[in-house]
Amino acid sequence: MHLINNEQLAMYGGIPVCNCKWPKWPRSDEETERIIIEVLRSERWAISGCYTGVKPYERLFAEAFANFHNVPFCVPTASGSTSLSIALEALGVNRGAEVLVPGLTWVACASSVAACGGIPILVDIDPDTLCMSPDAARLSITEHTAAIMLVHLFCTVGNLDEFIKISRETNIPLIEDCSQAHGASWNRQRVGTFGKVGTFSMQQSKVLTSGEGGAVITSDENLYDLMQQLRADGRRYLKTPPEPGFMELEEVGDIQGRNRCMSEFHAAVLLDRLQHLEEENRLREKNGEFLGELLKTSGIAKTLHRYSSVDARTYYHFCVRLNPDAFSGRNSEVVAKALTAELSVFVEPVDQPLNKNRLYNPLKSSWIDKSSVDIELFDPSRFKLPNAEKAREECLTIPHKILLSDADVMRNIAKAFEKVSRLSMHLPL
Repeated sequence: MHLINNEQLAMYGGIPVCNCKWPKWPRSDEETERIIIEVLRSERWAISGCYTGVKPYERLFAEAFANFHNVPFCVPTASGSTSLSIALEALGVNRGAEVLVPGLTWVACASSVAACGGIPILVDIDPDTLCMSPDAARLSITEHTAAIMLVHLFCTVGNLDEFIKISRETNIPLIEDCSQAHGASWNRQRVGTFGKVGTFSMQQSKVLTSGEGGAVITSDENLYDLMQQLRADGRRYLKTPPEPGFMELEEVGDIQGRNRCMSEFHAAVLLDRLQHLEEENRLREKNGEFLGELLKTSGIAKTLHRYSSVDARTYYHFCVRLNPDAFSGRNSEVVAKALTAELSVFVEPVDQPLNKNRLYNPLKSSWIDKSSVDIELFDPSRFKLPNAEKAREECLTIPHKILLSDADVMRNIAKAFEKVSRLSMHLPL
């Protein structure tokens, strides 16, 4: 019956700790609906539509997002993956070039490198932050290294001081993937502004979302010009708008581009929701810190390390490392299933490390020529990632919408962790 003092886990039929109605995500309001209808009636749904006499939402969002980060340039894209692609291509990553990629991250980070001909070099993580380890990165640099991709993961920021130092010492450009860190800051400077480029995803689960979408920010005008062309088939905006009814793009062709543009609908939603980002981030941070303290005090889990330089933390997911002893040695996957039942919200382990992730398999792609050399270079299993593999066993995540609740809900979440811990000996091994 899996009972202790008449208590039973929800996954075995017991009463869940929390049956609350979670905040909705994505969020929208009347203004979001108004702006969508405005685009619908505008006769311009994409940057390739004719100029209507007013600045398109894609440009309005680009300007607002650049201002938000205090940089001069932003190029919106169709997705976070395409933002990585145009950043890599603009930096000259091509066949044979190596790019350092964290061994624990979403597959798009590595697959975007492979898709443009580069060789993803999987680098192990710092176990305290789950971000790329600076020491491991240094050991992975070779004469062929063309870029370093630092991903700010879950609710942490990578060691920017160290990676800036590495980039300056080696003259290797730093790409900051901030897809999980919209609005985070390091020494009062937004993340995404320390490297040559900062890339973002606006996919549904992100803290700033339009369902799908992406963006790249930079202070480098030449990169900005190249990335405009890379996302719009070699075209860029005219410096001066044309007469209404004419295209607002000029054909340049300095570099081979593809269509990776953001629609006016997506840009309008992002422009509207951007004004709510900081307030939502502050609430998530307040609740995340409170929940983290509750779990730390109980000794059953701890949140990821926060550097003293991080003065604004973004919670894309609430991520914790479990104390294995507190859960009878059960791994994160088993504990996550039990917590999902107690909380009625999807709890999951962190991603599989890229050397074992079934979604990252460049050997089955059309990007490599299947020669024995390419097979060896692109085989993910050649990389040893012990810290990333341990994180998969011990760390789990809860969607950030839980942090848009209140302190009482945080207490209930902590009680769910405590209940699963008490009854963990009944969980499958």
